[in-house]
Amino acid sequence: MKEIVLAGGCFWGVAEYYRRLKGVVDTETGYANGNQDTVSYEAVCTGKTGHAEVVKIKYDETQISLNQILDHLFRMIDPLSLNQQGNDKGTQYRTGIYYENDDDLKIITDVVAKQQQNFSLPIQVEVTPLENYCSAEDYHQDYLVKNPQGYCHINFGLIQKDELKS
Repeated sequence: MKEIVLAGGCFWGVAEYYRRLKGVVDTETGYANGNQDTVSYEAVCTGKTGHAEVVKIKYDETQISLNQILDHLFRMIDPLSLNQQGNDKGTQYRTGIYYENDDDLKIITDVVAKQQQNFSLPIQVEVTPLENYCSAEDYHQDYLVKNPQGYCHINFGLIQKDELKS
């Protein structure tokens, strides 16, 4: 199994989108790349901790590649938007790719460079090593499974039928 941590705005929708993909084994909502090791949702919402709402994705690379996972990220986000996705605004809603394995960096930078070719303005997706990751509270885990009518800025219709789990 491999892991990557991604930020794409509110983590509820990002987690649910990836949970539906063939080859994704697990998703966990959390907070990352802020100025403390542990943090609460309330603290993150103040904008003072520097954390982003993120999703840790565990995947089977024999079924889905890191390239494909990142292509899905760019499919679901507005990569030109800084600190905002959908109706959510603030640094915790920034977009990002946070890696733990240096071998992933070449793939990440290649995908971002390829995506940049589609835009005249600079992409606002930060690419940095993962720091200060902690899991979000239990009520944030699988939020849209537990609350199917909950708010979500993600269009799940962007997933092709052959990309969905059975």
